[in-house]
Amino acid sequence: MVSQQQTKDSSSKKLGMVAPQDKSSKEMKSSKKMKFASSYAETEQTSQTTISDDSKTGRGMSTMPRVVKRKLQKLRPIVEYNKKGKGIGQAHSEMQSYIGVLARSRVPLVDKKWSQIPKDVKEQIWEAVDMAFVVGQGGKKSVLTSAAKKWKDFKSTLTRHYILPYTNDKEKLSHPPETYKFIEKAQWDAFVASRLSKDFESVHSQHAQIREKLEYNHRLSRKGYAGLEDQLEESMPGVEIDRSTLWKRARQDKHGNIPDPKVAEKAKLIDELQKRVSEGKVRVDGSKDVLTMALGPEHPGRLRGVGAGISPRQYFNLPKPQRISFDDHLKESLRVLLQEETNKMEAKAKEEA
Repeated sequence: MVSQQQTKDSSSKKLGMVAPQDKSSKEMKSSKKMKFASSYAETEQTSQTTISDDSKTGRGMSTMPRVVKRKLQKLRPIVEYNKKGKGIGQAHSEMQSYIGVLARSRVPLVDKKWSQIPKDVKEQIWEAVDMAFVVGQGGKKSVLTSAAKKWKDFKSTLTRHYILPYTNDKEKLSHPPETYKFIEKAQWDAFVASRLSKDFESVHSQHAQIREKLEYNHRLSRKGYAGLEDQLEESMPGVEIDRSTLWKRARQDKHGNIPDPKVAEKAKLIDELQKRVSEGKVRVDGSKDVLTMALGPEHPGRLRGVGAGISPRQYFNLPKPQRISFDDHLKESLRVLLQEETNKMEAKAKEEA
């Protein structure tokens, strides 16, 4: 029979977590996947968050139990980042799940944009995350950007699974879904009404048409491209992972197969192009790489196979375009005009001579 203490120790080792008093143990060594800040000084500053994470409110529980447990132990996982500044590892994945919980349960379910949500609600989300994790680079901005997307995705999930299929069943729409008991009935009724309106029907139709144009759907989980790249770097040490490899791997199932015939055709083309590049038969140059050859030119300002937040200029190390101010432009125009007048005067003087 395994004791409760043994179970606790096993769970802690799995997460890479170390209790404050065990600083001499091997688990305190640096880990690529999970690092913890456990001193009281590091947690004291953010411990006055206005969100109660271990008590019930009118809107239900707001956190994952393991996050609450670590807060009580004053343990904060350190979120790590790759060379492109994208979050990786278990701590990052846990933080994203936690942000999703907060976005669903703490932000009002209203038919508004994220920019219209009260600042104090956003501040509460940031404080709760900052108290549970050492966020690192990006900080508050990255957390709230993630919360905005997860809140939007949550509303989309509710619309697709719990509202549109039951437009003719008023009884089904009269109460919030059992899965999300924290949703207040008044907010649910208002949200349902907004989703059944003529205005939303038009917007939904437009987005559905855009969605149909997406041919090559990926199969990534919450780890995203950054997590996939980190995983491949561990399993393929010394091999450069380019975005064409990431694009192809992101569309494979857990057995390494690509179910979609269109995607499989492009993946085969990528393999052929990679082989020709390695043999020196095809040359890649900047943004004209294997993925561009296989899929065609990029949309302006976007980049496939790397995830959100990375621009073509960042990925390909393109020089930053120089901005010329209005004054500089005016000075340059005057200089050209003066030079032209000088040339005319010199030519006239030569003719007279």
